[in-house]
Amino acid sequence: MNESKPILGVTMGDASGAGPEIVIKALTVPDIRATCRPVVIGDAATLCQAARIVGSDVRIHGISDIAQATLDEDVIEVIDLRNIDLNRLEYAKVQAMTGQAAYDCVVKAVELALAGEIAAIVTSALHKEALNLAGHHFPGHTELLAHLCGVHSVAMMLVAGEFRVSHVSTHCSLREAIDRVQKDRILEVVRLTDTALRRMGVAEPRIAVAGLNPHAGEGGLFGDEENREIRPAVAAAVADGFACVGPIPPDTVFFRITRGQYDAVVAMYHDQGHIPTKVLAFDTGVNVTLGLPIIRTSVDHGTVFGKAGKGTARPGSLIEALKLAAKMAARSA
Repeated sequence: MNESKPILGVTMGDASGAGPEIVIKALTVPDIRATCRPVVIGDAATLCQAARIVGSDVRIHGISDIAQATLDEDVIEVIDLRNIDLNRLEYAKVQAMTGQAAYDCVVKAVELALAGEIAAIVTSALHKEALNLAGHHFPGHTELLAHLCGVHSVAMMLVAGEFRVSHVSTHCSLREAIDRVQKDRILEVVRLTDTALRRMGVAEPRIAVAGLNPHAGEGGLFGDEENREIRPAVAAAVADGFACVGPIPPDTVFFRITRGQYDAVVAMYHDQGHIPTKVLAFDTGVNVTLGLPIIRTSVDHGTVFGKAGKGTARPGSLIEALKLAAKMAARSA
């Protein structure tokens, strides 16, 4: 075992979904153990059941803290929170129990990361409705992680190889998203994006900022947000030394990044950035939270209720999230 490989804390996700099955599949891929030393944070009994479902004979080893981990490559070690009652677990059903368990996993992961016991967090999907049903009123992982880490300046970035998109806003209505297109927030996301790119190994990041309206407003004919908020934000970013251009019409900016003209795009709202990423890498995209004092990557999909308990869910996104977390952790060491 190479002890120079980073230890990654992998949260189990919502147990009513396919998260546990995806974790088993991803952590039994030889390439993963070549790049990192994963430890799952979740419920050992649920992982054992998931292993049976996917037909894996991998041994699940429940532990109570990182110090007990042998990090044997033939074993999946689980910090066992014992927070799932298998007699009450129902697949593809929103349950307060699984929402609470998923929350507990994230809390423990953050605790370990802030203490320096793990190098990064890699999260499986939680169910937002189940999370709220359990009494934790966050719209998603990003906001929960920001709360737990005590920070306010965060953003979501989606990564698909060299295709990277960060977002000015994410989980809110389109009407609210338009209101959030403001100079200070755009400049903030440019800064977070530049920092993240450098942690990913991009020495001189080139960042494109998308427009909000068709044709980036067409000189104000189709909306004034570009002239009023976006263009001043780009000018401020350039004045601060960032290699930043925009606003670029959103129907062309993503084509340009696929041709290597930029290292990342700053999108104005959730679907503007998510749709092109999903088209390019539906099964292999990675979600990265920017602005945290810790490294966090995640699957770029939901809880996959439709395949829960069937053993058919694909692990590609989690595999890529593990690889990216290991890469970022190695650069931060």
